[in-house]
Amino acid sequence: MASVDPASRMTPQATAWLARFERHLAGERQLSSHTVAAYRHDLQCLQRWCERSGLPDWDALDHQHVRSFAARSHAQGLSGRSVQRRLAAVRTFLGFLVNTGALRHNPALGVQAPKVGRRLPATLDVDQMARLLSLRPRSVLQTRDLALMELLYSSGLRLTELTTLTLGQLDLPGGLVRVLGKGRKERVVPVGSVAVRALTAWLAVRAALAAPDQQAVFVGRRGAPLGARAVQLLVAAHARAMGVPLHLHPHMFRHAFATHLLESSRDLRAVQELLGHESISTTQIYTHLDFQHLARTYEDAHPRAKRRG
Repeated sequence: MASVDPASRMTPQATAWLARFERHLAGERQLSSHTVAAYRHDLQCLQRWCERSGLPDWDALDHQHVRSFAARSHAQGLSGRSVQRRLAAVRTFLGFLVNTGALRHNPALGVQAPKVGRRLPATLDVDQMARLLSLRPRSVLQTRDLALMELLYSSGLRLTELTTLTLGQLDLPGGLVRVLGKGRKERVVPVGSVAVRALTAWLAVRAALAAPDQQAVFVGRRGAPLGARAVQLLVAAHARAMGVPLHLHPHMFRHAFATHLLESSRDLRAVQELLGHESISTTQIYTHLDFQHLARTYEDAHPRAKRRG
């Protein structure tokens, strides 16, 4: 980095505000030393940018300056998420100056970081799911586990929807399950015939573990409702036992449910309804997963697309 001309350094008063802000973070807000150090690093970057730009004090910063600072940070290799964090530090610092009367307004308000690429969830393809669910139960617990996984995949339930599910919410003759999703919003979701058979088999032996007054559909060895952590552990162990080469967690059944439905139906609105998403933009991530699958199929199958070794 080029040396900064001493004549372009910010005033001692500007530097003093940085130290005062650090004391505010550590003392009044009681943030950890690690968090304070992160703020310090980001604001030192802002200070150096101001000095290179010939800005002597914080009141010389305007909205366009902050946008240029964010753009410069991104151009230097900072990820969109890191630029977001840096801008948050700048907004907080300048907001502190406004609250103390040193600035009239916060020029960082409204400045947006580059969009962060959305991380796509891992999912299972149809063959992997078939292998995973090819279990032939040899015990009450294995019967429960198969029913649990079949329901997750068949109906796209969230983990909390599964662990809070009661007997009264199941309508196996009708092939339906009624669940309470986020915000306690109720939805009714179909249960496929294979899952109905697995659940019927589990309910036939459930009394070996559950007390007569226990309403939870899925219970543990001692008859208490299965918790989220127990479900996470049992599906991960089952994946290892069945040779599925992924670290399986319960939400991946929901991803597979949505992706496989979308591959077959192309009906984004229907998938949104089944998943219980408030906004279709949340559901649209599965269109990206679907495209990835199609792209891989094309590259593997098309004679003009196969990559050379």
